[in-house]
Amino acid sequence: MYKYLVAAAATSALALGAHAQTASEDTGFYAEGGYQYLDIKPDGAEQGVDTNGIAARTGYKFNNIFSIEGELASGVDDGEFDYNVDEDDFNLDDNNDGDFNDTINAAGDIEMNYLVGLYGKAEVPVTDRLNAYARAGYAYIDVDAQVQTPGGTTLATISDSEDGPAVGAGVTYDVTDNWYLKGDYTYYSFEDTDTDGVMLGAGYKF
Repeated sequence: MYKYLVAAAATSALALGAHAQTASEDTGFYAEGGYQYLDIKPDGAEQGVDTNGIAARTGYKFNNIFSIEGELASGVDDGEFDYNVDEDDFNLDDNNDGDFNDTINAAGDIEMNYLVGLYGKAEVPVTDRLNAYARAGYAYIDVDAQVQTPGGTTLATISDSEDGPAVGAGVTYDVTDNWYLKGDYTYYSFEDTDTDGVMLGAGYKF
């Protein structure tokens, strides 16, 4: 439900920006960096896998409302998850007890190698220093996953990459004329994985 609300907010902000009239133009390049949190949830999974990373964005603001920006994020630690499977599914006696009917309580991890995206962005002022924005675009993610049993057997090693549309919304707070703080949420609709992302960081307007 939340992703649909974000999409609606993004649409509303873009529509507002399209009709807004501004007295002066604020244009130029900007750069942002900060902490990136991702919750990666494969289709059919009961819960997602949390991963942490760092993100960098750079963009160009054409006027007081519209910008285009690129995004690059990389993981800094692996997200861990539980994976339960019957031994006979893998013809594996992991605990060497002569019984292939045990359930293996395996552990898995997901590593985000990188995420890249390109977005259109619309921003509107809330106060003199606080601004709200929405963005929409397309993203690509590359991840590695591994599942290992308590006995040390690797059941699976998977490298996967997916792409899909992404929408999000956030706020910025101007600390000075050039420096600002920011936070936003993005929903990434990859083909076989729904991913929620949060970025907290700072930016600089050139």
